[in-house]
Amino acid sequence: MPTVSPIHSIRAGVAALMGNPMRTMLAALGILIGTAALVAVLALGDGMERYGREQVAETTSLQTVALEPKTTETIDGIAFPRRDTAVFTPLHADALSRLPGVTAVRLIQSGATLIGRTAGDTARRGAMLIGSLSSDEAQLTQPVAAGRFLDSAEVAAEAPVVVLSDGLARALAVGTEPAAALVGRTVWLKDRAFRVVGVLAKPKVETTASALVPVGLVRSLILSTPRPPTLYLRVATIEAVDSVKTATERYLAGLPGDWRKKVTVGTQAARLAQLRQAMLVFKGFMGAITAIALLVGGIGIMNVLLASVAERTREIGVRKAVGATRGQVLTQFLAESVAVAGIGSGAGALLGFGGAFAATAAIRATTDAPLHAAFTWPTLAVAVLSAVSVGLLFGLYPALRAARLSPIDAIRHD
Repeated sequence: MPTVSPIHSIRAGVAALMGNPMRTMLAALGILIGTAALVAVLALGDGMERYGREQVAETTSLQTVALEPKTTETIDGIAFPRRDTAVFTPLHADALSRLPGVTAVRLIQSGATLIGRTAGDTARRGAMLIGSLSSDEAQLTQPVAAGRFLDSAEVAAEAPVVVLSDGLARALAVGTEPAAALVGRTVWLKDRAFRVVGVLAKPKVETTASALVPVGLVRSLILSTPRPPTLYLRVATIEAVDSVKTATERYLAGLPGDWRKKVTVGTQAARLAQLRQAMLVFKGFMGAITAIALLVGGIGIMNVLLASVAERTREIGVRKAVGATRGQVLTQFLAESVAVAGIGSGAGALLGFGGAFAATAAIRATTDAPLHAAFTWPTLAVAVLSAVSVGLLFGLYPALRAARLSPIDAIRHD
């Protein structure tokens, strides 16, 4: 008795689909809609997650590891000032900037001071003095609008240069001249002359007038009791915060003396956990919604294939009579199911991405949120594999039903 190869079974299944294109199209329509919904939701979800991460990085300190020197120690429940307070320097900042996952390091020391146009200016104004490194420019809330930021040579030499906030520059300007007019002029901080090298951009709301100087000068310029500098490590992703904290603690353990007892290494662990949980819940919720659409598409495939089995019962009996095995008949109908799912998932993926990008374009046109749908290969792979899996799952019962038909009963079927 001649045998029928699995390749022949697959070709027969594809030929059956091409012989009834309308039925094939209707069967693929459900998968197309389900895949389009899945891809659109995943693309929108990826875009919203990316937008949320950008907002978290820009407006919160969740992606920051803070190294704050301890100024007190507790003995028998009583806090005493420490005599061996840790003091961070630009050398520490440079070493920590090389840790994996760290994108930027800020060495900050701040305090209140007075600033005026001249040494004896009776109209001096209060300002928050912030000691900075040259690398801090990338982490500023407001960019430099006029002039420039502090450079590395000025920070290393502790040069008397200053960058002013927009509000402070306007307050020190003469008459109605713009804030940018102060660039190149001299102002006085605690009776010491400083050259203005830059002015920051105007924020939406400026609550504190600030002046940025090389970090090494702060201690001698502020009027209050100076606190030691604090190091802030900016981390590339939320997920990398814990590993950066661990690496930071290892770095402190390698320094002379017991720095771990003199420094608090802090993160916002509780808020990080809440954010991670919120992201997982969001993705799970959206995935559950789109799974319903795919299930509807799978049911459509099963119904069409069951009708096809009923119509082609005699054909199945003839194939079995000439040597086709149960496995080969099963392969034929599964091939039809997977082909339908593949056609639907391919068209659905294109439709879903197009819909997602159109939706985010409409959102950007009506709001100020810079939201963009995200095209990622994992998203495409999940969508296509899910659709094909649904095709296999829902095509299995019709295929088994066809494979179990008796050749004699099938041939006699009207």
